[in-house]
Amino acid sequence: MIVSRPAAEVFDFLADARNLSLWSSGVAGVDGDAVPPGANAEYRYRYPGRHREHRLVCAGYEPCRHIVFRGQRMWSPLGTQVPEYGFDLLPYGAGTLVRLSVHSSLGAGMALFSPVVAMAWRRDLPVDARKLCEALGGLHAAPRALEAVRTAEPAVPAPEPPFDYAPAARVFQPGVGA
Repeated sequence: MIVSRPAAEVFDFLADARNLSLWSSGVAGVDGDAVPPGANAEYRYRYPGRHREHRLVCAGYEPCRHIVFRGQRMWSPLGTQVPEYGFDLLPYGAGTLVRLSVHSSLGAGMALFSPVVAMAWRRDLPVDARKLCEALGGLHAAPRALEAVRTAEPAVPAPEPPFDYAPAARVFQPGVGA
């Protein structure tokens, strides 16, 4: 997606994990204490549907270019899940191209639910992307175009990777799919 803000402003917004709960369906809340952003910065957050806080760590940090937050492994009777939220930023005209990605590492019986988890993120991530754009001041491109853009599909669909769910990691290309 493309937002109408410079990469430095977008990065500063994303680097403060407290802002995740403003737009991400994968984060119900983040502890309000200010934490200096950077590699290995630790936050306490609540995952939707969970009653206790979990640790959220900045696992990748390149100012104005790339940031990754990895959640603590969460246990359920079916197995474990480790969520990871990634953001890649590229200057684009007067704005910034932002590539969102979500990776859920599923363990034990949860691995059997990987198609369901993938379907849920394919459903939720475009909505989250729109909310992020609104939080940053709006889209530089039409919202309809954001959902319409697809990479070229092979004649026979390739099987999905077992644990990599980056449905919105497709890059918006002006004039394609609009």
